Amino acid sequence: MLSNREIENFLRFAKATAVKAGQILRKKIPTRRDIRYKGEVNLVTAADLASEKFIINNIEKEFPKHSLLAEEEVAINRPSELRWIIDPLDGTTNFAHSFPFYCVSIALEYRGRIIIGAIYDPEREELFYASRNHGAFLNGKRIVVTPETRMVRSLLATGFPYDIGTSGEDNLDHFAHFAKAARGIRRPGSAALDLCYVACGRFDGFWELKLSPWDTAAGRLIVEEAGGRVTDFRGGKYSIYDKEIIASNGQIHKQMIKILSKKVGRVPSE
Repeated sequence: MLSNREIENFLRFAKATAVKAGQILRKKIPTRRDIRYKGEVNLVTAADLASEKFIINNIEKEFPKHSLLAEEEVAINRPSELRWIIDPLDGTTNFAHSFPFYCVSIALEYRGRIIIGAIYDPEREELFYASRNHGAFLNGKRIVVTPETRMVRSLLATGFPYDIGTSGEDNLDHFAHFAKAARGIRRPGSAALDLCYVACGRFDGFWELKLSPWDTAAGRLIVEEAGGRVTDFRGGKYSIYDKEIIASNGQIHKQMIKILSKKVGRVPSE
């Protein structure tokens, strides 16, 4: 078992590394359009690669026995119970288009459970973080989810998969159903920050599909430590390796599950 001192050390490291990686992204703003493509629309910038290189080098220096999983096709597997899961730039499309909503996400997995998470937004200089059973924080101040109980008064967030142009599983039907039920929906373009916004009460709920472990690892813990609930679309136990996620304040969670259970197809007028 890990001691509290070890966990605190890991969290300090994650927080400091996330902030420094975010500063690298800010310095890369003049070269933000230095882009290559991983698919027709899925892109990666020089900033992604520079941030990831910095984070990986830091982890390798401080914790050379740990395993590691990163977005840009990096996986280092070692006989360790600890694995770092990182997204060096969540919101790459936003970054490439000068839309100021992106972040760095760093999480640590121990025996299959996320035990710490740190997410840094360099545009607003906001550092969200949490360690299991010790609460969630934003720039040192504890955060909690909203108490909202009614969907009609809720502000939600979501996103769309990169293959929206070719796949029938595109989230558009779910979006239409929620648009008729909630006060509003936002699509900012960074799942990690969306989760943080649920945790600190800026959103009441979030749903998305076809995400990857590095998109949700840190944010999932931050939501739960802020008093929220995270499940799959059916209300079952969520794994960061699942392709469906609901995160909410807990109060509107069953309402979100009900809406997501609606038959996919044309949304009738009401």
